[in-house]
Amino acid sequence: MAFTFNKYGTFTGPGVDINYRDNDDFSLDPFDGYFNLSDVSMVLVNTAESPADYVYMHLNGSSTSTVTLERSSGPIPTFNVEANQTTFSGSLFADSVSMPGHSLSSKKNFDISHPNKDGWRLRHSCLEGPENAVYFRGRLTDKNVIELPSYWKGFVDPESITVTLTQIGSSQDLIVEKIEWGEKVIIKSGNASNIDCYYVIHGTRLDGDRLVPEYEGLTPKDYPGDNRDYNINGN
Repeated sequence: MAFTFNKYGTFTGPGVDINYRDNDDFSLDPFDGYFNLSDVSMVLVNTAESPADYVYMHLNGSSTSTVTLERSSGPIPTFNVEANQTTFSGSLFADSVSMPGHSLSSKKNFDISHPNKDGWRLRHSCLEGPENAVYFRGRLTDKNVIELPSYWKGFVDPESITVTLTQIGSSQDLIVEKIEWGEKVIIKSGNASNIDCYYVIHGTRLDGDRLVPEYEGLTPKDYPGDNRDYNINGN
């Protein structure tokens, strides 16, 4: 059994009393239900629901090698952790993780059901580089100005912006004439052709310290920058 109430009677919390019954079962009042699970260690109950909605933490039988937190009626919709720093030792597996700052791991992947092959899956891995950067891409036709996103102002270092152009249909001798205030990219055709091209624009983020790609050390704790900017999964 994961825990035992030894002669302590009733534990009272917000909206629910937990009464010890015997060595294997405990009941959750005011609803008349039993958890006949020898490995349950914690239960959170919403008694406003009928039947009561609950979340419980349990072991894998008597082994402490696996601890599971699950809900009585399907997945837990939202699980929030409010902390200045959260540290995971080992690997983190999740369908999706949303968090402020950055997320670093040995590999950054997504793995989903294949969009057009039944019984198959699709896994991609992220392109990596020695900087915290963002990109913006699209197509420019019969114009010579690329308007950068307004949120790049104050978010992206204008001195770090680079532009890659791919001509469509014919040689246009395209040139990046100038980048104005980190807000506009001005393109020019050296042979006076009509402009038709794809573009990919990269820039380095201004928030947080610059990434230090290589550093001396044995673990991520030896990183010379501010590790609070990162959620680290790796060794």
